[in-house]
Amino acid sequence: MSFDPETLPGGGLGWMDGTGEQAGVVLSTRVRLARNVEGYAFSGRAREGERLRVLSQVRDALSVIPAARDGVLVRVDQLEEPDRLLLHERHVVSKELAALDTGTAPRSGAAVHVGRDVAIMVNEEDHLRIQAMRSGLDLDRAFADARDIDVELGQRVPFAYHREFGFLTACPTNVGTGLRASVLVHLPALVLTKEIGRVLVGLQQVGLTYRGLYGEGSEVIGNLFQISNQTTLGKSEQDLLDYLQDIVRHVIEKELEARKVLLRDAEYILEDKLWRAYGTLRYARSLSFDEAMNFLSGVRLAAGLKLIDGLSVYILNELLVFTQSAHLSAREGRVLTEDEASVVRAAFVRETLERAAQ
Repeated sequence: MSFDPETLPGGGLGWMDGTGEQAGVVLSTRVRLARNVEGYAFSGRAREGERLRVLSQVRDALSVIPAARDGVLVRVDQLEEPDRLLLHERHVVSKELAALDTGTAPRSGAAVHVGRDVAIMVNEEDHLRIQAMRSGLDLDRAFADARDIDVELGQRVPFAYHREFGFLTACPTNVGTGLRASVLVHLPALVLTKEIGRVLVGLQQVGLTYRGLYGEGSEVIGNLFQISNQTTLGKSEQDLLDYLQDIVRHVIEKELEARKVLLRDAEYILEDKLWRAYGTLRYARSLSFDEAMNFLSGVRLAAGLKLIDGLSVYILNELLVFTQSAHLSAREGRVLTEDEASVVRAAFVRETLERAAQ
């Protein structure tokens, strides 16, 4: 592998530290602003020369912005697929920017500028996707981080803007503020009590949506749900953030109530299930990623209920990130087959849990 992710500020994992409001239930908060540079076709229709000029213009602007000065620019279009996958697993780039769905090379000019809490994708679906991530439920600070970059960048790069519609974007649902806010929550008790269906239907009825761990198009695994707003047009940024925050807090309350119900009505069954999950992770010799995520969900719930000591949210987040396939391949220094990855994953989990138990 030619790219070392540790050269990124904080390894691109500033969101993983396990701090912030409700960090036991909320893994991370992300706020993303979609922007396009005036005078160029959108990325999907732009010619190579246009995308490269966008990248050059943005790179020059970022180099003089104080809030972005410590960041690192990575040319995603110059990376091999395992490195692109690794950046995706760290939630620094989308699948689209990394061209992981198409099996082809990323479009020319595809790049990401990574700071400790902010990553700016260039030539994604929009010319710019300014995204800020925070640990726990922290929409206001994540928005402030993204907005600071947005304001300074907008003073140096003319953004496409319509005085009636707001910021113009490649996807109509982003027109307006261009803001998409997401909160990644762990809801195992709502799943176990079979209340999750009602909650998810309720989210859609109030204008929100949910996705899996990797955002749009990804399946839900490990009882991890990414809740976000669906549209932006006609609303202010603060209205969108306040509304999402109120709904997420309500979902968290439901999850915590469900945990109490499980402890009250099925304590021994619950304890047995969670300790079995912990035991499997401690001693398994092979684990698929889906298996690892499902057992980790049980262990995360057990830690949240104080049934298991010594497991911090940071360690659980570390297991979530570093058991993904590209990270395991990077750890071994070669691309692993699926079977090989399952063996290396099990060993990594055992070592991490053993270290935490000491």
